[in-house]
Formats: sequence, C-alpha cells, structure tokens
Amino acid sequence: MGTEALTRLAEERVDHRFKGLPPDAAGLTVAELAAQRRNLFRDGDGFTTPVLALSAERLEHNLALMEAYTARHGLAFAPHGKTSMAPQLFHRQIEHGAWGITLAVPHQVRVARAFGVQRVFLANELVGAPALRWIAGELAADPEFRFVCYVDSVRGVELMDAALAGTARPVDVVIELGAGEGARTGVRTEAECAAVAAAVAAVPTLRLVGVAGYEGEVPGADPERVRAYLRRLVALAAGLDKDGRFDEAAEIVVSAGGSAWFDAVADVFAGIPELSRPVLKLLRSGAYVSHDDGHYRRLTPFGRVPEEGALEPAFRLWAQVVSRPTPEQAFADAGKRDAAYDLDLPAAQVVRRDGEERPATGITVTGLSDQHTWLRTEREADLAVGDWIGFGLSHPCTSFDKWQLIPVAEADGTVVDYIRTFF
Repeated sequence: MGTEALTRLAEERVDHRFKGLPPDAAGLTVAELAAQRRNLFRDGDGFTTPVLALSAERLEHNLALMEAYTARHGLAFAPHGKTSMAPQLFHRQIEHGAWGITLAVPHQVRVARAFGVQRVFLANELVGAPALRWIAGELAADPEFRFVCYVDSVRGVELMDAALAGTARPVDVVIELGAGEGARTGVRTEAECAAVAAAVAAVPTLRLVGVAGYEGEVPGADPERVRAYLRRLVALAAGLDKDGRFDEAAEIVVSAGGSAWFDAVADVFAGIPELSRPVLKLLRSGAYVSHDDGHYRRLTPFGRVPEEGALEPAFRLWAQVVSRPTPEQAFADAGKRDAAYDLDLPAAQVVRRDGEERPATGITVTGLSDQHTWLRTEREADLAVGDWIGFGLSHPCTSFDKWQLIPVAEADGTVVDYIRTFF
C-alpha cells in the first residue's frame, strides 16, 4: 500500500496549487519535473520567489546521524511526523531504522496509514468516538498494524471503552505522566496514574502497555529538572510493572523525547531497570529531519555533547528584493504565509546576484507582513532590487505546513526531488 501511494504522489500533476514552482511546469507530473533536474537559480528554469528548498545533502546527513545516535544508545525511534507531515520523509525515516512514526491527531494517522505506515505512536489522548471506531477498523483489517496512544484520566478510559465496545482487538495505551504543574496534558500524581491503570485493566477494549511523557514541557526546563522528570517516568513504569499492570503486554513501552532534550532521555533510559517484560525505549524527536537555524539549533543536544555529531539546518527560504525605498530599508517578497515566525524571525544568510553568492552582511530581518519581509540594511550592505536572499528559518514545525510541494535541491541548486506535505 505504501509503495503504491508514493508512486501516485510522483504521478500528481504540477499546477497552481504549488507555489514557487515554474509556471511552465504546469501539467507535468512531479516525477517528470524532477527528472528535468531544473536549477533553482537559473532564470530559464523558471522557479519563482518566494520558494522554500530542502538541502538534499543535509537532509541525508540528518537522517543518518539520528539513525546512528539511536542505535548507539539502544533506543527505538518513532520520530514525530507532525513536524513535516510528509509521507516520503516518513518512509525515509523508517528506511533509516525508525520503529514507526509518532503523530498527534487522527487526521495525521489517516495520512500515515494511507501511505502504508505500520507502526503509529499517537502522542496525545484520543477520546472521540468516530476516530476511535476508525482506529478499531484499521486494527481489525490489518493484523500487522501497531497503534499506541496516550490516556491520562479515568473519564478518558470510559469514553474510549464506550466507543470501542465490541471491537476485536484492544487498543494499546500508555499512561501519560504530566511534566509538572502548569504543564500540558498528562496525569499529575502517581496516585492518579494508579487509578487510570486500574480503569484500563477493568475494560476489555484497552490494553496498558507502558508509560510516556514529554520532557520539553517541564517548567523551567534545565538538565537537572528534565532528568528528574524522566527518572520519575521510569519509576512509574517500574511501579506499575511491580503491580502487574503490564501482564497483558508483550513488551513495556517507556517513551519520551522532543528535539531539545533527547540526550537526557538517552542518559536516563540507559538506567531503566530490568522489568518483567522487554522494554521498548521509544524516542520521539522529530524536528531533526530538517533541523533549523534558530530555536532547535540553540537547544540541540548535540551542542551539549559535541562528540555525538551535529545536525545541519536543511531549510532555506529564497525571496527576491522587490523594493529598496531608503538606504536603510529593503523589502523581499516572502512573508508570514511563507516563513516560520512563531518563535524567531528568519535570518538573512546569503545574497545572490548574477549567479554569484555572498554572505548577507549588514542585512537584518526586523519583521514580517503577510507577503513581505522587512529588512534593515547597514552601510556595508550591498543590496539591490532583484537580488535573491536566502533565509535560515526557525522551528521546522511551522515551516513544512506552509508549503505543499517542496523542492529538494543539491548544493548548486539542482532540484532532484519534491516533497509533498499533508497538513
């Protein structure tokens, strides 16, 4: 199913839905356009600004680096697919050793299943009856499909049980341990966890298989606080196991891992004690696939432990200078519709003119309008109308969702593939 669906993506026709692509490519299939190996920067090849591109080399580097990292630390890996919602990248991650894909809402699970993903970890509570009935249908139709989701309340267990009444296979659940007062979802106390575990054990539609959490929500997160929370998560798993709450499970899932503290996850999970069943130590970090030039670049665990390697920012947004009204100001034709801006503004990195590329010296992004980037230019800035500017982006989670078809370009600008997204 997955291979056939990916083939259909390659057969999709290029048209006005996909911004930045050459107008004269309309009517070609994605595969036909990729085979032409057009260049982002050659006028005759027709790419229009703004256009977002993924670096082919850096994408492959990041995939390989995390494959090696998780193997070295004895971790299973289910990268969070909400970052990209790109089935082609799901499959490349699985080819690079991923156990499965983590997702957040039922729509995303439907996308993954449409493209043949066989293991899904839903890092969220699921209580809606229509979605639960659909999941039950997928489980009944495909014995190889593995699905795990969060639960964090007795009421949630009751709603799930009512929606799943009469289903053939129980839905696997993990208790989500909240990261602290004022954090997001998750049970706050061990006593509440015990009550949720008892509620799951009392119904035939659910099976408790482990515990999970998200250390990125720890209030005032620092190495000490994050590790304390993760040790609490491990202790919860051990306590529930001692109470016999995983007796129906083939393995015990212990899962955590955003993109800022996965070094702490690796450290603490290395100390998980022997339990009654094999333990699936499941890391879920997802932003690594494209990495970024802002938020995660500052927080990356590889920066704290440089001997592990280094992720590389794989996105670059290209925009063209369309106005230079004063010596201190310029405007480029990318805006909020094109660039991630929920955490940090884009950063001007390079300028291209007449086929030559140079550092974007003296150029600072000061704001974004709907379709304009506001630029402050210092005396040393050599910038003219018509120049292309390459911007680094922060927070990949809100970059992929702005582009439905993203060129994958080699270092010289040659486009070798296109990544389709589904948000």
